[in-house]
Amino acid sequence: MASEGNGMSDARIGEALIKEVIEEELKDVPSEDMPSLTQLAVPVRTEQEQKIVTQLSKMIRIIGDRVQDDKEFQDAIDGMACSSGSKWDCFKQVADKVFEHGITWERIAVLFYVAGKLALKMVEAHLPQSVREILMWTVDFFRTHLLGWIREHGGWINSFSELAVASMQRVSLLSSHTYGLALIFVAGLALGSIITWRLTKQL
Repeated sequence: MASEGNGMSDARIGEALIKEVIEEELKDVPSEDMPSLTQLAVPVRTEQEQKIVTQLSKMIRIIGDRVQDDKEFQDAIDGMACSSGSKWDCFKQVADKVFEHGITWERIAVLFYVAGKLALKMVEAHLPQSVREILMWTVDFFRTHLLGWIREHGGWINSFSELAVASMQRVSLLSSHTYGLALIFVAGLALGSIITWRLTKQL
């Protein structure tokens, strides 16, 4: 619970991050089709928390792009968007699949990314009210199943190095030099954030 002790809340950061990832996916959706998510997640309280959320959101987007190549995940997301049964049960199945081999920072990133993609699918299926449900389900799953693990592993501030490595591993799979440079830039941002945080902590 290191970050809690320094005035930052892993719970606030996590909830704000889920909301930010979903809103990023919906950024091109016309405003009249976009449900308000403001009251559904606890907002961050400090500029430092917001910086962490912003940088993690960028890294999640890079890592999550790999999910697009996973047909099983895409089928699960498409199936949930079209399902007439309990969408919560479908969401839980997708979440359970993400963590079937245990919790890691990378898998947490993938779950948040999937929530964003699923929100977009719901809007495209003319079910914008379901976006609020997806946010609430993801926040609930985060609080119940992931927050304890995050705290035990030093808080969100400790996620940067592993997520940066996970992002960089993608470079070797891509031919795009520009994409590789973007990954290096994001990893550098993350490292800069950690250094800044540690310096301010010592003051």
